Amino acid sequence: MSIAELLKGAAELFPDEVVTQAHVRHLDLPGGVGRFALVTLDNGLDHTKPTTFGPRSLANIDAAIDQVEKEASEGTIIGAGVTGKPFIFAVGADLKGLVGVKTLEDGLASGRAGHDVFKRLSGLAVPTFAYYNGAAMGGGVEIGLHCTYRTVSAATPAFSLPEVFLGLVPGWGGCTLLPNLIGADRAVSVIIENSLNQNRQLKGGQVYDLGIADALFEGADFLEQSLLWTAAVLKGELAVARPDVDRGEAWDQAVARGRAAADAKVHGAAPAAYRALDIIAAVKDGDLQAGFDAEDRALAELILSSELRAGNYAFNLVQKRAKRPAGAPDKNLARPVTKVGVVGAGLMASQLALLFVRRLEVPVVLTDIDQERVDKGVAYVHAEIDKLLLKSRINPDKSNQLKALVTGVLDKAEAFSDADFVIEAVFEELGVKQKVFAELEAVAPAHAIFATNTSSLSVSEMASKLTHPERVVGFHFFNPVAVLPLLEIVRGERTDDASLATAFGVARKLKKSAVLVKDAPAFVVNRILTRFMGEIQNVIDEGTPVAVAERAVEPLGLPMSPLVLLELVGPAIGLHVSETLHRSFPDRFTVSRNLAAVVKAGKRGFYTYDSGKPELDPEVAALLTQGDTVLTEEQTRDRVLDAVAQEIGLMLAEGVVAEPEDIDLCLITGAGWPFHLGGITPYLDREGVSERVNGKRFLAPGVASVPV
Repeated sequence: MSIAELLKGAAELFPDEVVTQAHVRHLDLPGGVGRFALVTLDNGLDHTKPTTFGPRSLANIDAAIDQVEKEASEGTIIGAGVTGKPFIFAVGADLKGLVGVKTLEDGLASGRAGHDVFKRLSGLAVPTFAYYNGAAMGGGVEIGLHCTYRTVSAATPAFSLPEVFLGLVPGWGGCTLLPNLIGADRAVSVIIENSLNQNRQLKGGQVYDLGIADALFEGADFLEQSLLWTAAVLKGELAVARPDVDRGEAWDQAVARGRAAADAKVHGAAPAAYRALDIIAAVKDGDLQAGFDAEDRALAELILSSELRAGNYAFNLVQKRAKRPAGAPDKNLARPVTKVGVVGAGLMASQLALLFVRRLEVPVVLTDIDQERVDKGVAYVHAEIDKLLLKSRINPDKSNQLKALVTGVLDKAEAFSDADFVIEAVFEELGVKQKVFAELEAVAPAHAIFATNTSSLSVSEMASKLTHPERVVGFHFFNPVAVLPLLEIVRGERTDDASLATAFGVARKLKKSAVLVKDAPAFVVNRILTRFMGEIQNVIDEGTPVAVAERAVEPLGLPMSPLVLLELVGPAIGLHVSETLHRSFPDRFTVSRNLAAVVKAGKRGFYTYDSGKPELDPEVAALLTQGDTVLTEEQTRDRVLDAVAQEIGLMLAEGVVAEPEDIDLCLITGAGWPFHLGGITPYLDREGVSERVNGKRFLAPGVASVPV
């Protein structure tokens, strides 16, 4: 079947494609080297709408290559290049089209279409060049891998092969070409490890250091410098040297390392990483066509899997729903924020101050109960800014500007008399927080918003003794503040629209994924995780061995086991939240006697790491008192998932969030729930837990899984 026939058939499956054009223009290279054809990929939209590849887009690229191929064979050009519109090279296949594929043959056609078009670049009679001028992902990276040479902009903010993260493989040449270009070890880092680490992105300099690009140029005149470099290469003045790829034992070791990384992250629960590693292993001999054929087969089978639907569902939550929070008031009601106050100067408060000054670039002032704490908090922020400077993330002028904006004083009147937004991050005790807000109301201007970073206490009760409770809003961050995107914005019983709109406006500037949450105990993430952790602790208390309870949930592919997560959160905090929820819902939330004993003993967790991996601390083992009810891993897993499904059903009935999608968005962005599962509610639907517990699915069939 011809490329045109493949693409025509695929286009019928994807009527709503945003079509990318491939514009060919000609220019004379510097120094009189000769005529050059430059193909620019552009979907005609602004830089917030990345260029993607659907079947009509591939047809346009194919037509552009037709023209370039003819010119190359006629000798009217000496080279050809591919670049993107400003700030964006291309971000790969449009997943909306892939989830429309219904048969294996259609899936195979999708893979072959990409291969057949991109391979033509390596088959031209002249050298080809990819100029990665901005964000490049998936198929955008892969079209460049088919070229003879590549340059990358130092300003490139995001470069990745994210397919494994989404439940696919880099199926248009990535699994085959990348290891043959930079070696299996580096390719495994990009294709497997980066993807499984929440789709970690490469910057332009890293792309060059890995050997993916042959040259690195600054963003301001990137294309001009790339063309000068191209002229030097074509003229023979510059030789591009690439190290030999080790095809011996190092290749096998890299694949084994990738399998270990996949096991650690997904525990065999998702096939994509393993399929990608199989292809990398198979192309050790350099047989590119065999690799392309294997990519086609893997891509076709994974396109038809629930993992792709789940990954696409999760991707849409993060990319779309997070940008349009359900229930958020009219953004025009938001008030300007020109100064921020932070009550507290401990670690969390200092992290918040750093985030606010970096994103808002307005004065930020901290207070605490003594000058030593205040000074320590300000020093922390200044030290973190110094680290950004050392890493070249900011320049000296920006460093000086940011540090000058962060101050600390003891007197709240001095600190907050002209603040527009004040957030407290003090001890998690209702009376303490009420006292703080009373002090703020006495000194802050009438328009100031009061935010609380509470993780479980009632925002309404916190505001209940104020003259103006309508300006109090929950603003719950997740630790580490700089890493986790989620921000639970909590509307108290009397919070008004202007305060809420201001909170959402601040969240946007902080670049956080904000979700509107009802003022209910522990809100969303902590309530679900506490129920989840509580059932694990219950089965341990009742007699199930710790190792069995931990292994029980490995098939979910969570980023860490329950007790390792508890260690990260802190056993004392975990105990405090479980006690808070027990007071609200004593029939469902228990307080583990063993967790209480661990906290009382001052232990930081259940494990030691002397051997490099978690092992039950003998001192903790001596503290445990267990019953004689021993469950299997399957019984434990069923019990835990049933409890979570019940709790989510109750939360939705209470109106804690607008829809199940908001539960999923919270867990993905605030708790690291794996993308390949698509979120907790589709996972519970696919496993039949939702219907077993609640009598119905959370989502309609086919929303995040293969239709039933």
